[in-house]
Amino acid sequence: MISDPGTPTLDQLRVFLTVVEVGSFAAAARKLHRATSVISYSIANLEMQLGVSLFDRQTTRKPQLTDAGRTVLAEARTIANGIHGLRAKVKGLLQGLEAEVHVVLDVMLPPDRVVDALKSFREAFPTVALHLHMEALGAVTELVINRGAIIGVSGPMNEGIDGIERMGVGSVELIPVAAPNHPLASSDSNVPGAGREFTQLVLSDRSVLTKDKDFAVLSNRTWRLADLGAKHMLLREGIGWGNMPAPMVQEDLQSGRLVQLNIPEYKSGQYSFDVIYRTDVPPGPAARWLIERFVQQGSAQAASA
Repeated sequence: MISDPGTPTLDQLRVFLTVVEVGSFAAAARKLHRATSVISYSIANLEMQLGVSLFDRQTTRKPQLTDAGRTVLAEARTIANGIHGLRAKVKGLLQGLEAEVHVVLDVMLPPDRVVDALKSFREAFPTVALHLHMEALGAVTELVINRGAIIGVSGPMNEGIDGIERMGVGSVELIPVAAPNHPLASSDSNVPGAGREFTQLVLSDRSVLTKDKDFAVLSNRTWRLADLGAKHMLLREGIGWGNMPAPMVQEDLQSGRLVQLNIPEYKSGQYSFDVIYRTDVPPGPAARWLIERFVQQGSAQAASA
């Protein structure tokens, strides 16, 4: 007769997750400020409680997860995130209105959405100081992870990151543009591969999350710029071609300072946004209001589409 598994303690799950995170019992002991023997004892008790072996200790010097261990790992992370969420919500109930809110926004976020959210925030919370950071690509998520901002509106860079809560808040269309005197702008229909022959201006950042990653890069020749405003300026001066958020270049297209390019490989694309925050750092009342404002904007965009 197979007995039912016991109920592990939260501390046992914490030790288990730490061992997986740092890769060894000794490293987990250092991180948790405990003796290595205590870590081994906690894991042994957890395995006894559950009735399964979590680590393969026979074929490798470093503890490797068994099949059962990988299954337990997924559930343990769910439980840990749930505890973080519970503590965050309760802390949010206990705390009063924030004195200040640090927000980081992706530079791709359309200006009208930024202005709408921040003007409304000022009217709703006149006593709360707001610190606004504008970053590109993975630097948005990195600032939230490093506690430099309580909330962020990020591009699609958050898949698979533990401890980050995210909610979709719409997207912006990216289109390829260049100055009217650029060779790619002189043709109504460029041949496939034409974009690879000319310098492409590419937005980049120095965050580790997007290091060495390219997004919608077609050309063999690129200039990397960390500032979207600088990219916009160089595009209007005819120094290369590149993808830009459609709302940011709308006036340029209407006035003829820029031309939307007909490139077979990339006519346009959607750059999606998530509002993000750490699960263990609860947004206060003012920050939660701002999150809801961005969510409403995303819902309005979806309804209009």
